[in-house]
Amino acid sequence: MPDKKEQQISIIGCGYIGRRLIQLMLSKNLTKAENINTLVKSIDSQKQCVESGVSSIQFDMDATGQSLPESFQLHHSIVYYFAPPPSQGAIDSRARTFIKQLTHQPPAKIVLISTTGVYGNCHGQWVNENTPLNPGVDRARRRFDAEQQFQSYCQKFDIPLVILRVSGIYGPGKLPLKRIRAQTPVVREEDSPFSNRIHADDLLEICLKAGLSQDIEGIFNCADGHPTTMCDYFMKVAQANDLPEPPIITLEQAKTQLSAGMLSYMNESRRIDNQKLLATFKLTLKYPDLDKGLARSNDND
Repeated sequence: MPDKKEQQISIIGCGYIGRRLIQLMLSKNLTKAENINTLVKSIDSQKQCVESGVSSIQFDMDATGQSLPESFQLHHSIVYYFAPPPSQGAIDSRARTFIKQLTHQPPAKIVLISTTGVYGNCHGQWVNENTPLNPGVDRARRRFDAEQQFQSYCQKFDIPLVILRVSGIYGPGKLPLKRIRAQTPVVREEDSPFSNRIHADDLLEICLKAGLSQDIEGIFNCADGHPTTMCDYFMKVAQANDLPEPPIITLEQAKTQLSAGMLSYMNESRRIDNQKLLATFKLTLKYPDLDKGLARSNDND
């Protein structure tokens, strides 16, 4: 791998985590702005990336028959694939479109963000990377499809791959304050499934090491290792931000009061084991539980 000062970085899908990763790399002097390329869907995202001093190209991976501009070079670069899948269907057509672009310019390494949702409903049991995958809803099936596509490509061309199965991300600007202010009900503690989280700052350090460490590859669960219930999460976020606690309802009441999307989360419960992550990355989390994370994450966004 070239010297880190010269290593090209390509970030595909540059939202909340992608933009903060750029800031972290530059603040730590791990690379220069001219060595970072971003591929984004919207003009707004492109503008924000350019304002950070990095190159950015707008590219719609939902459009058929398009090829990446020649100016966007992926060959020998570290690719962070953060692009979300489409909102419908059981396959990630965007990941498939992107992988086709790699045919003639294989990268040095790929870091893929996936989800712990690929494990499906584990009825509150502890889950590690060896737990069989059983995605129960399409949003998880799309992530599972992306994992398979990237694994197949990387195996074929002998490219190191890191898959980060990420639990719920929280932190400044990533809290459900709008929902809490609207006093949307939450399901009571005894009916609430386990909820797993990772603080955004810890996830950024994980992403950094996943890409820049030559000896890290494989699949890793990204969670703080201290799951609580979904009810506990919303209550503690409200308390940390001096907001009224949301009303409590039963699971039966939730069936008529909550959205289908939220109800689908209520149907899955698992506790995510992060021991492989901590050991391989030689990592001590800054925020190993919700209380410590919220102490630094309250905001008014």
